[in-house]
Amino acid sequence: MSKYDGQGYIARVMPEVYTDGEGIRVSIYVSGCTFQCKDCFNASIWGFNKGRQFDELVLDEIINYLRKPYIQGVSILGGEPLQNLTIVNPLIKRVRKEFGQEKDIWMWSGYMREYIERDPDLKAVLDQIDVLVDGPFVNYLKDLSLNFRGSHNQRIHYLSNQQ
Repeated sequence: MSKYDGQGYIARVMPEVYTDGEGIRVSIYVSGCTFQCKDCFNASIWGFNKGRQFDELVLDEIINYLRKPYIQGVSILGGEPLQNLTIVNPLIKRVRKEFGQEKDIWMWSGYMREYIERDPDLKAVLDQIDVLVDGPFVNYLKDLSLNFRGSHNQRIHYLSNQQ
């Protein structure tokens, strides 16, 4: 078991979201985060066992939401997605199997891209997504006017040619 496996819980699945990336999206909030940033917007899901167990039924539910033609893609947030690879890897794999590059994949992580690229388990995820929003939330850098980010230290990385 890897330190990135989490416990396999999804805090919330939101079928039509306008704020977690470009276009209308399906947002998946995974449970668990060890960063525990001060004044985090999602502090209620820091625990790794919040919500419901991720399984094939949850995955099928997500895929069915994504089948709607006006849904642009899926957003994976948390908690900390990269501390939940037992959810993230099968989710990304299934989205790519079902939709190829037709639906884009956004992910938010408290890990910086440079750290992710040095870890083979995490780099494998980075290679499969289209957009990464990286960096922990830092309260004194908070700015509610930023698109898709909560603080100025967070960066948006467009990783594919899809964007």
